[in-house]
Amino acid sequence: MIDINAPAERVWAIMSDVERWPEWTASMARVERLDLGALGVGSRVRVKQPKLAQALFEITAWEPGRGFDWITRSAVVTAVARHVIAPSGPGVRVTLSVDYSGPLSGVIGWLYGGLTNRYMAMEAEGLKRRAEAPPI
Repeated sequence: MIDINAPAERVWAIMSDVERWPEWTASMARVERLDLGALGVGSRVRVKQPKLAQALFEITAWEPGRGFDWITRSAVVTAVARHVIAPSGPGVRVTLSVDYSGPLSGVIGWLYGGLTNRYMAMEAEGLKRRAEAPPI
């Protein structure tokens, strides 16, 4: 969770432009959209993060200006990542979270929980820096 002193519209514009995430967070090496058209429910995105295997995410919830969820699945674990924007004081509060489920979710959470938390903190801080920076 992080407070960002910027309008929700600006935060959403940055957050929803997923292919540009590697520009503002080192937790993303590459993000590639796999579908044409507007990003939304059903859109698929290939994500490569340092120290992790490439993953295919599908957007399962999309609320412009408020956030989105995307999901990635393997034979042993499913991960749902949530990105939420809520009004807070003069700006917004962004909450990023990941929930694991599946047969090995406990083991995966134990093995990768620290890395996941570091990456979410990097993403939150990077989003804050980008959103609070003067527009170019």
